[in-house]
Amino acid sequence: MSSVQLILASSSPRRKKLLSQIGLSFRVIASQIEEIFPVHEKPGKAVQTIATQKAAFVAEGKANSLVIAADTIVVLDGIILGQPANQQEAKTMLSSLSSKTHDVYTGVAIIRTDKNAEIKVQHAFHERTKVTFATLDNREIDQYIQSGSPMDKAGAYGIQDDWGALFVSRIEGDYYNVVGLPLHKLYKNMKSIAPEIINHIYSKQP
Repeated sequence: MSSVQLILASSSPRRKKLLSQIGLSFRVIASQIEEIFPVHEKPGKAVQTIATQKAAFVAEGKANSLVIAADTIVVLDGIILGQPANQQEAKTMLSSLSSKTHDVYTGVAIIRTDKNAEIKVQHAFHERTKVTFATLDNREIDQYIQSGSPMDKAGAYGIQDDWGALFVSRIEGDYYNVVGLPLHKLYKNMKSIAPEIINHIYSKQP
C-alpha cells in the first residue's frame, strides 16, 4: 500500500466515479474556495488557475498527500458557460449550444506534500475537447431541464446523462474530459509525480 494519501478535492460524483473506475483509493475533501474566473486569462490557463486554487486549499496542512483538483468550463464563440443559476439560464445555454460546436476545457492541478505538509510538487495542465450538438427543439430542452440534471453542470448538460448524451452528435478529443476529468493525461502526469500510487493500481490486478 502506498504511504501517500490520495485526495480528490471535488464533491463531483462524476469525478469520484472516474477515479474509482481506474482503481484508485482516495478521500474526498471538497474545496471551499470562492470560484472567481480570471477573465484576463485564456480558458485553458484559467481553468488551471482555479484548479490550482482548489488543490492548494485542500492540501493545506495535509502531510504525505497527493491532492487532485479540477475545474471544467464550456466555451461557445468565446463566451464562457458555467453552471446555470436557474432553469431559465439553463434553457438559454442549451438553446445557444443547439446545432453548434463548442469547446470544453478541464483544468487539473496536482499537489504533492511531504511529511511536514509542505508542498513538494505542484503541477497543473488542461485538456480541450470540441463538442458538436445536434439541433434541439424546445420540448427536448424543457424535458431535460425538468429532470434537474443540467443545474450542476457547466454548459447546462452532461455528456454522460440519459438526455445529455442524446444531444451530442460528435466530439473531437477526450470524452472523459467532457465528463469532468481527462483520465489519460491525468494518468500520464501521475506516473511521474506519484509512481507508487500507479504501481499500487497494478498490484491490485488479478
